[in-house]
Amino acid sequence: MKIEYRSLFNKFFGSKPADIPGATQIQLVNSLLPYFYNFDGNIYDSDIVRSCIHAIASNAAKFDPKHKIKGLSQGKTSAIERLLSLRPNKYMSSYDYIYKIVSLLYTSNNVFIYIRYVDGKLEGLYPINYTSVQLLEYQNEIYVKFMFLTGQMVTIPLSELIHLRRHFNRNDMFGEDALLPLKPSLSVASVQNQGIMHAIKSTAGIRGIIKITGVLNQKDLKEYKDNFVKDYLNISNNGGVAATDGKADYINIDSKPIVADDKQLAFARDTIYRYFNISEKIITSNYTEAEYNAFYSSVLEPLGIQLSQSHTYGLFSDREIGFENEIEFNSDRITFASLETKRKLIKDLIPLAVLSINQAKEILDLPAIPGGDKHIMSLNYVDYDKANKYQLGEDNDDQNDSDNGQANQDG
Repeated sequence: MKIEYRSLFNKFFGSKPADIPGATQIQLVNSLLPYFYNFDGNIYDSDIVRSCIHAIASNAAKFDPKHKIKGLSQGKTSAIERLLSLRPNKYMSSYDYIYKIVSLLYTSNNVFIYIRYVDGKLEGLYPINYTSVQLLEYQNEIYVKFMFLTGQMVTIPLSELIHLRRHFNRNDMFGEDALLPLKPSLSVASVQNQGIMHAIKSTAGIRGIIKITGVLNQKDLKEYKDNFVKDYLNISNNGGVAATDGKADYINIDSKPIVADDKQLAFARDTIYRYFNISEKIITSNYTEAEYNAFYSSVLEPLGIQLSQSHTYGLFSDREIGFENEIEFNSDRITFASLETKRKLIKDLIPLAVLSINQAKEILDLPAIPGGDKHIMSLNYVDYDKANKYQLGEDNDDQNDSDNGQANQDG
């Protein structure tokens, strides 16, 4: 049976051209060439780096994308929000989409997302995994030319792209090279891993020498050696003792391979952890509530802000933003709080009418109840402006005076 191949490249980019005739390169202010080369493979192939990126990406993928718009009825969702929260494109769930964005961002410090419209309607958002990009200009519009591992190319207007970058410093448009600061630590970790493998292999090497005093031909020498190994240097020799006659001496070779100690191994790992601003406890999911909150505040929250702002300005025009259209990526940190923290939060906020009954049950992962959307509050609280009047009883005096005055008028 003949197999027909259909190009995903064409499905993603449709009729987008490989190049724009007449387009010129952009001269950046602080960079000689408007290029960026993606060498992420050297980083992502490291087990330590991949575990760091996975921990960040898998937690960021829990973000709940929301489309906030002024005047949208409570409980209603827009088409953009449905797309972002369920299936941003035909090939990815919302979790996969966010995971891939964050993963690409942390491997190359740059990620581009193609905003695909079909007949003027948003069809999907596609993260682009490229080998290099080049900035071009044509008729006062900036274009990005992508080159892929297959040799294919596509040129897309920057206005149809969402661009996130990390370590955005010296370059005018791109995040800094991710490999350069990690290369020494990755080299050390690689050498240490190779040292451990060589040490394991060396234990299976020559463990002793049989010195024969007489003269034997090559065949008899090999037979003597094989018999000695078979009889004494095998796992069934429980006594651990070998015996030889007067024509041979056995000389043991004590092989002690030198490998890096635990402190050296830990130093290389910790250097990579610091680069990603993450701890081993987060990677191994052995964190406390305080440790997760620190991870959220220092890593996930900035990512949420970056995703929110980049998608807002990528999906909406200035006029739409003026009408308070906004995309927000956030995560409910209360989900990861301890039961004691949740209990205290509910105890403090329900009397202030901040939480409804069903909102409190949601925090505890309990099902909602009919009529639970109402807010209740304690009568032990009073408006700030009326506190002195209540305390001094002035309201009652004013009311009595008013009643007396009315009675006198009636009389």
